[in-house]
Amino acid sequence: MRITRVTPLYSGANLFVRVDTDEGIAGYGEGTLNTRVKAVAAVLQDLEPVLMGKDPLQTERLWQEIYRGTFWRGGPVLLSALSAVDMALWDIKGKVLHTPVYNLLGGPSREKIRMYVHASGTNPEELCRNAEALLAQGFTCLRICPHDNLEAGRYEPGVQVRKSVAFMKALRTAVGEDAEIIFECHTRLTPAWAAALCQEIAPYRPLFVEDALRADSPESYRTLRARTDVALGTGEKFGGIWDYKTVFEEDLIDYARTDICNCGGITSFMKIAHYAESHYIEMVPHGIPGPVGMMAALHCDLAAANFAMQEQGAFTAGFAETDVVLRNGFLYLGNAPGLGVQIHEDRLEPVSHYEHPHWAREDGSVQDW
Repeated sequence: MRITRVTPLYSGANLFVRVDTDEGIAGYGEGTLNTRVKAVAAVLQDLEPVLMGKDPLQTERLWQEIYRGTFWRGGPVLLSALSAVDMALWDIKGKVLHTPVYNLLGGPSREKIRMYVHASGTNPEELCRNAEALLAQGFTCLRICPHDNLEAGRYEPGVQVRKSVAFMKALRTAVGEDAEIIFECHTRLTPAWAAALCQEIAPYRPLFVEDALRADSPESYRTLRARTDVALGTGEKFGGIWDYKTVFEEDLIDYARTDICNCGGITSFMKIAHYAESHYIEMVPHGIPGPVGMMAALHCDLAAANFAMQEQGAFTAGFAETDVVLRNGFLYLGNAPGLGVQIHEDRLEPVSHYEHPHWAREDGSVQDW
């Protein structure tokens, strides 16, 4: 069996790939980066001559060849393209062997996949109402990001931290002691402000504080770790396994938030999970906006021994059918071969440009979104 074609596919701001073979078996992958989607597609086109004629079952060999075959390595654009190709190769491998991908990763480590969902509200009362409705549906863990609500369109850390504490206090009172709460910071805070936030919300028992600091310098978690006992999670903006060295080796975090669409795909995700396991760090993967990447994440979730829960994502779409069922806050995978996703290419939407919000502080300086 040999690779004959690599085709980028768009649906809005989501980017997929189809890898064809000379035996008529095709695999799908996803490299959605939200922004810069055409840049990722250009890398996929550049990779086609590299992959032509290669054996698609050699997932590790091809991963190494794509990652190490360029003089300049890494970066989210290259890794998103690599992620897409890698998922498609695993999809092909499962179809060839007539088995779900999770069986190729060691088999299921659990019967079902716990999912956590986003609870939002413009004020504490609205947040609590929305959270209680989600818990009534069977979900047992909520993710909140109350500092998404800006004052006068500007982000001032002190204002947002103090407001966030009020939201967290109200939510814990409303949902009781058993519901888990993940407090999302979206990489917006400095170590000093993150430490202040952790101190203030600690009495309300967050499961962990997510992405408190910018991802540019993982070593900055040393400062935060020394100033709080609250559990910490990060990683959705990290790339491959090497980006985790500091936070894993120094035990600076408790949960890894790996994104399968920009870490290098299934091959890379499982290496990160095994590395995390050696430090008793649990996997809480980033939610994926498209169904192919989400399905790839779910196969890894089912197989990884140190998986904790999956952030909500799009495991189905108008152009895709999957063999996954959501019931009482848990996802159940079927036994379809490969990733278990069928793409109807004629239903894909035209490509569209998406730009993340550009925020500022009161003085007009740039603030991370």
